[in-house]
Amino acid sequence: MKQADFDRKGGCIRWTESPGEEPARVYVHGLGSVSSVYHAHIAARPELAGRRSLFVDLPGHGISDRPADFGYTLEDHAVALAAALDAAGVSDADLIAHSMGGSVAIVLAGRRPDLVSRLVLTEANLDASPPPAAGSAWITAHGEDDFVDGEYARVLEAVGPLWAATMRLADPRALHRSAVGLRRGSVPIMRDILEGLSVERVYLQGELSGELPGREALEAAGVRVVTVPGAGHNVMFDNPDAFAAAVAGQA
Repeated sequence: MKQADFDRKGGCIRWTESPGEEPARVYVHGLGSVSSVYHAHIAARPELAGRRSLFVDLPGHGISDRPADFGYTLEDHAVALAAALDAAGVSDADLIAHSMGGSVAIVLAGRRPDLVSRLVLTEANLDASPPPAAGSAWITAHGEDDFVDGEYARVLEAVGPLWAATMRLADPRALHRSAVGLRRGSVPIMRDILEGLSVERVYLQGELSGELPGREALEAAGVRVVTVPGAGHNVMFDNPDAFAAAVAGQA
């Protein structure tokens, strides 16, 4: 396990990694998740062997620190992720990022293009104020203090065992602020940043999640949108073969 200071106050973002050739692949999880849980089984596949792989936990999640005075906005998470990559000596990386992690990766690519050569985004949030059915709405339906003081436990019971298994490893206050930041979005908004990037961009949409809003505009901007058959939001679990192919550049 490795770490880097992300807030200049001793708060550390942490990651595990496997050795291999550069450019590195950097895996970033979604809201209330853990990178290794969602991606290690993919990185271990034969078609992806031989590349250096980092599994980064964003602040407030997994093995990373969770300072109470941190903002946990998308921009804050992007700054922390950049600190990890700088400390790891990573540049021109492939960022493989899920859901909220995809939003963070987009913001990072816009701010630090030296760190990113390719984005593989799995159902990344591209717009502010997602629909009420979005997972972040389960959290932001409550005020921060109410969530921390009791609603967190009730949300864990409501979201089901898969998400709860990693959400319970996130700090409640960090989780709430991250959800608020996700629903607020970035400035410029994530979709506009993504459309303006010059790096290779792949967007994976689970077939069961329905059509991706604004797909034609994304494709016109050079984003390759791939609909993954038989998959919902968690493409890496629902169709790991298609997910690994996309990461390998074979989809």
